[in-house]
Amino acid sequence: MDPNSWCYTDSAVESPAVKEALWGVSGSPGGIFLERKCIGRMSWHPAHGRHVRVSTLVLVVFLFLAGGCATMPDPGDPEAVAEFNKVNDPAEPANRAIFELNRGLDTAFLKPVATFYRDVIPQFFQDRINDALDNLRAPVIFLNDILQGELDRALATAARFMVNSTIGILGVIDIATEMGLEGHDEDFGQTLAVWGMPEGPFVVLPLFGPSNPHDTIGIVVDFLVDPFNLWASNSNRDFAVFARTGSRAVDLRAIHMEALDSLEKTSLDYYATLRSLYRQRRADEISNGKGSANLPAPGLGQAPLNDGQPPPGDGIKTSEKTSRIR
Repeated sequence: MDPNSWCYTDSAVESPAVKEALWGVSGSPGGIFLERKCIGRMSWHPAHGRHVRVSTLVLVVFLFLAGGCATMPDPGDPEAVAEFNKVNDPAEPANRAIFELNRGLDTAFLKPVATFYRDVIPQFFQDRINDALDNLRAPVIFLNDILQGELDRALATAARFMVNSTIGILGVIDIATEMGLEGHDEDFGQTLAVWGMPEGPFVVLPLFGPSNPHDTIGIVVDFLVDPFNLWASNSNRDFAVFARTGSRAVDLRAIHMEALDSLEKTSLDYYATLRSLYRQRRADEISNGKGSANLPAPGLGQAPLNDGQPPPGDGIKTSEKTSRIR
């Protein structure tokens, strides 16, 4: 077989805990590989031992979480049982361990880089980078708009992408917003919620932060169908995926800097606070609200904040999308 015809899609793994888990699965310190069909073939790529496909990482994380479940409360204590079910975090010990790992990586690497980026790079160029990265997500948003039956939003997404990719010079300038075409975010995790898939238990993924089963599946699906990622994989430019992911992480961490710092200082339990905010944010996004609680845990899976404002109590907006979930 011609090794030049092999191809793959992968994701860098920096977490020591995940590397240790991968060693046990693959038998090699570099990680594991999944076979991917490329030009009619299924094959391994031998040259990238430090990379692992997103779908494999997700599987390993769930296996890891399965071994770190929280202790069930006494069935004779109805209040404790009700609180346990409300929190819906059966793997809390493992989740907290991963959360602290993410915080450590954030403190050591991501936050310093984001601080330098925010303080040194002129705001004009930061805005251009943010606009370009937002524009790259438009095809995935469009696909999920269609899958959710949101045709009006799909047309708006397509129009934004065409305007910003042409007049806006490959999305570097957000001309569409100035024309009144407001942007929005969608992902396959939201699509699964619209289709009726239950939220499931709360989990914390290495690097990606807070999640749940349908959002975790959404991360994998969105990654695999993203045209930019497909182009990079099929043209042997995987570095472009890492550059995009790293740039997005730094850009969003810089945007979230003050909000996250303030939240960490004022929270009695930072983990529990972010867990609550994550759920409220996702409920708001699924209902096509404004996502005011978009405060993720430090990691690479951060989504945009809206001015870093906390959620308005329990007042989650409802819409036609929410009614389809019930």
